[in-house]
Amino acid sequence: MATERAGAATFQGNGLTLVGDEVKVGDAAPDFSVLADDLSAVTLASYEGKVKVICLVPSLDTPVCDTEIRRFNQEAAGLGDNVAVLAVSTDLPFAQKRWCGDAGADNVTALSDHRDTSLGVAYGAVIKELRLLARAVFVIDASDTVRYAEYVTEITEEPDYDAALAAARAAV
Repeated sequence: MATERAGAATFQGNGLTLVGDEVKVGDAAPDFSVLADDLSAVTLASYEGKVKVICLVPSLDTPVCDTEIRRFNQEAAGLGDNVAVLAVSTDLPFAQKRWCGDAGADNVTALSDHRDTSLGVAYGAVIKELRLLARAVFVIDASDTVRYAEYVTEITEEPDYDAALAAARAAV
């Protein structure tokens, strides 16, 4: 049974329960299995040797998530080929592909955790009450060690872009 952290996040001030253990800087990055837009399985090992910026969002089709992933898409262009920026939600892969096309998001890879919330539970970010992912950002170095972890307490707020991007640049 996964750990439950009552009140670990809020939505418009209302407390939510996050499922899974909190990931901290210095931890070995937990493995996961999510789906790409072609329904192929993607794991941590799929990005072996790269710095990974993993952006968890409730849904790409919401205003704050849309703004966040567009910003990370823009910033990803300047991070270099050794950095993979992953946008993960429980949206279906087909919806993610449509959103990326509509948004012109070609510097981030959208991945779906809808099947079994493998990544969400491993990173302690599944919202129990909604079966969505909480807003969080992780930077994982090429050796799969967590170098940055931010759980955005109020999920209607944006993450600290500057801190996450600085951590990604430092990990390269």
